[in-house]
Amino acid sequence: MIRETFPVGLLGCNCTILGDEASHEAILVDPGYDIPRILALLTKHRLKVKKIVVTHAHIDHIASAQSLKEITGAPILYSQVDLPLVAMMDVQAGWLGLPVSTVLPPDHSPLDHEVVDVSGINCEVIYTPGHTEGSLCLYLPAEHLLLSGDTHFAGGVGRTDLPGGSSRKLITSIRERLLPLPDATLVIPGHGPTTSIGVEREHNPFLG
Repeated sequence: MIRETFPVGLLGCNCTILGDEASHEAILVDPGYDIPRILALLTKHRLKVKKIVVTHAHIDHIASAQSLKEITGAPILYSQVDLPLVAMMDVQAGWLGLPVSTVLPPDHSPLDHEVVDVSGINCEVIYTPGHTEGSLCLYLPAEHLLLSGDTHFAGGVGRTDLPGGSSRKLITSIRERLLPLPDATLVIPGHGPTTSIGVEREHNPFLG
């Protein structure tokens, strides 16, 4: 599998491209900003985006999804539970002093445990409410890989002081939905460095 993870935008959201070497189909995750860089990496690997997945509807993760849908033709997937956050996209932009992005309802709102796939790549959706009510993670068991969005970070957890956040739900989501995954699972958070489930279970001070 081809994987490119790189920070985009003012807050350094980790955007990830997951591509299959044989089919050249790809899933694009959390395309916050930096469309030219995203397109350049897709061209470099000769990949065609078939699905755009957004882990939650904060502006730094979703801002460029609609523009990239128009460029690639790929549908946008995220939880419709986060539509209240979409309705306040102008407020979110104001928090950061950014232009207001065009964000529309998802083309599909995946269910918990639903498989989001393209040819050669299978991702399981794991809902983890807490950072936002509709936060989701993508788990690729064949790759021992978890894209955790802003639910879980290396040595930390997502903030819960924004609209839709809940500390109780966040910790429950991590303990019950993520920590049971195999220790060797590589975790790519929504911001910052990678980690692993084993390291976080043993050392994350927020999960003791």
